Amino acid sequence: MDTRQAYNLWATQYDTNDNKTRDLEAHALRKTLANIPFGRVLEVGCGTGKNTQWLVEKAEHITAVDLSEEMLAKAKQRITALCVQFQQTDITTDWAFAQESYNLITFSLVLEHIQDLDHIFREASRVLQRGGYVYVGELHPFKQYSGSKARFDTAEGRHILECFNHNLSDFIQAARQHGLVIADIDEYFDDDDRNTIPRILTILFTKL
Repeated sequence: MDTRQAYNLWATQYDTNDNKTRDLEAHALRKTLANIPFGRVLEVGCGTGKNTQWLVEKAEHITAVDLSEEMLAKAKQRITALCVQFQQTDITTDWAFAQESYNLITFSLVLEHIQDLDHIFREASRVLQRGGYVYVGELHPFKQYSGSKARFDTAEGRHILECFNHNLSDFIQAARQHGLVIADIDEYFDDDDRNTIPRILTILFTKL
């Protein structure tokens, strides 16, 4: 099944199953953005609203998009704030959904499913205000190298999603091509044990 179908199926259990990657990325986003001011937010890959819940406490407006309509349905049940606009979309096409300009764009566990990073950063830069930020939170490349991929189990068996390995330099160079430079970078480890392979990579870019 394709990525959209997989997340539609996963939506029924996404918030309740054991998922260290989901939980650690949520922590990483909150830590990374704690002292970053933002008003208008484009949340790419909002899923069931795990991060929308936190972003809405600080934002004036959020455009929250996701490929999966079933994940969005869960998010809409969780988040009822009028300042949040949910939309189902495919970010590998032109971003017609982004009619506004934003001072924060977030990608949470999204880009591992995207092969062409250049298109993503081109569109992100186009709709980002100067001085704005792009947050990227991803399964760490080291985890990818060891064979880890987004996956979940159902009664029918294990479902492994299509993923693309992106090196750290892939993110940095794709962003740089479109006027985005690194403001911060960090790694997050299971149980904060820095002697193990990091699970989450975060990169915060800014537009000069």
